[in-house]
Formats: sequence, C-alpha cells, structure tokens
Amino acid sequence: MKDALLDIRNLHVEYKVYGGLLKVLNGVNFRVGFGEKVGLVGETGCGKTTAMKAVLRILPQLARIPKGEILVHGKDVLKLNAEDLSELRGAGLSMIFQDPTSALNPVFTIGQQLFDVIRYSTKEKVTDKREVALKALREARLPDAERMLDSYPVQLSGGMRQRACIAFAIATARDLLIADEPTTNLDVTIQDQVLRLIRDLVEQKGTSLILITHSLGLARETTDRVYVMYAGNMIEMASTEEVFEQPLHPYTRGLLASVPRLTGGGFAEGIPGRIPEYKQPPPGCRFHPRCQHRFEPCSKEMPPFFDMGNGHQVACYLYQNEQEGGQSD
Repeated sequence: MKDALLDIRNLHVEYKVYGGLLKVLNGVNFRVGFGEKVGLVGETGCGKTTAMKAVLRILPQLARIPKGEILVHGKDVLKLNAEDLSELRGAGLSMIFQDPTSALNPVFTIGQQLFDVIRYSTKEKVTDKREVALKALREARLPDAERMLDSYPVQLSGGMRQRACIAFAIATARDLLIADEPTTNLDVTIQDQVLRLIRDLVEQKGTSLILITHSLGLARETTDRVYVMYAGNMIEMASTEEVFEQPLHPYTRGLLASVPRLTGGGFAEGIPGRIPEYKQPPPGCRFHPRCQHRFEPCSKEMPPFFDMGNGHQVACYLYQNEQEGGQSD
C-alpha cells in the first residue's frame, strides 16, 4: 500500500497507575487505505479501543505515548497543535463509540447536539443547520426525523441512540469512520440493521472504515482486510478471506475455534488462560504463556512480522524457517 490515509507506526501507549505503568500498546503498526474497510479484532482488553483513541488524541490524562507516529494524510497527529487537531477531529475523522448512552449528553436534545457537531465540523458556513441535521438523521434511518431533533436521549431506544451517534458521525463529509463495537448491547435484529447501515453509508460516501470488534462474524461480513490484535500487539494481518480460510497465528486459530458452531454438536474449544497483566507483561511474544506451540525463542524476543505472500503477515516464530526457506530458493 503506497499511499495510506492512516499509518500508525511503532505506537506505544502506557497508563500511569498506582505502583507503576500499564504498558498497553507495545509497538503497534496499522494502515488503512483510501476507501478501505479494515477490521481490528481481538478479545476484550487487548488494546483495540486504546489504539483508535490515540488516533484522535482522546486518551485519558493518565495515558502517555512514549514512542510512535500516527500519520493521517502524511501528518503526524501527535505533533499537531490544538487548532489543527480540532480541524482533524471535526472534518477528517469521526468515531462511533461503543456505548451510545455515555456518548450522548442527557441534558440536551439530539438536535442541539447535532447542531453543535455540524457547526464545529466544517469551516464552510452552513446556512441551514436544521436541514443538514434532518438529512443526517434520515440517512441514519431514524423514523420521524423532525421529532428526533426535539427528543432527549432518554426518550430513545438503544438502537435509536446508536443511530443518532451514526448521524453525528456522517452529518458532514469524513475521510475515516471508526466504529468501536457499534452493535454492543443491541439485540440481534437491531445489530444486523446497524451493521448494514454503516456498511451502506461508507460505500455510498466512499469513506474508509475501521471496525473494532471481538466478533469475527461482523469482521467477515463487513471488512476487506483484518488485523488481529493480542495484548497490545498486532500479530496477524491479511485480507479478510485469507484470515478466515488460512489463519496462521495460534491465537487467530484459537479465536476461530472459539466460535460456536450451529451444526456438528460438541463445544467450542476456547483458548486456555487469560490476557497477561500489562503492568508486568511476559517477555518475548505476549501470547507464549497460552500457546501450545511455543518453543525457545518465543519467551525471549517479540517475533517480527513474517511475510507469507499475498499480503498475509504473521508475527510468529513458527513461520521463521518457512520464510527463510522461501527466500533462499
């Protein structure tokens, strides 16, 4: 990928807590092209949301970024001044947060909040904010958009609140939409409707999409490429089809084996153990304490990415000899 809309390079994020530092992100690399739909998958607590909040520089005050670059259109977000950062958040990037209840202010109507989004999201003068707001609500497939403008968040169902957050994200033109677990706490029918809505909108507008999810099914239905993340590290990257047809990393295989099957009976296998403590993460590959295939190098040094062809990369020493053999031919 020669040109990338978003290019994260060797990103480290730490949280200062009582007794030390939580080393949450450990050298993350991540790229999104123009008009591309990318999935970021991994179990809860692996650092997916932290990585994307770092892109918008909305990490909590306890967080710090000791190393790394976050390039958007070639400009390092971490070096932007307040004015340029505000412009980036307003017109370049937007994020649909995991919990619409906490993302919406309960004391203002949907219309009041949406008007503010429109006002601060574009340098151009908007002559009719109400019309722009109504268009966004209709595109988000909210019924009776006029009534929605005057409604408070508490008057809306969970699905409607999530659609309102989507309307906020698409009210003005955006280059990149980050959707953080957008179907959490919604029933299955509404989950499907919200996911279809996001997919249709990004295709119609040509917007790039990052879908953060621990649901492999959502990533398979929605994305072009998938990054698999574990305990603050990217461990596998490939096209969505390649990841599901030929997973390479033991963790990726374990994730796929954990998905319940509708036929054949039996139980999903699962992955033994749990994500390590970030205050004292294990040396080397952070997955090695849970890995059935670990051997000597795994506990000493974090493996680099090995290129397995067709854009499929995996950070696992199991494939070191295979790559070296391929290079020697």
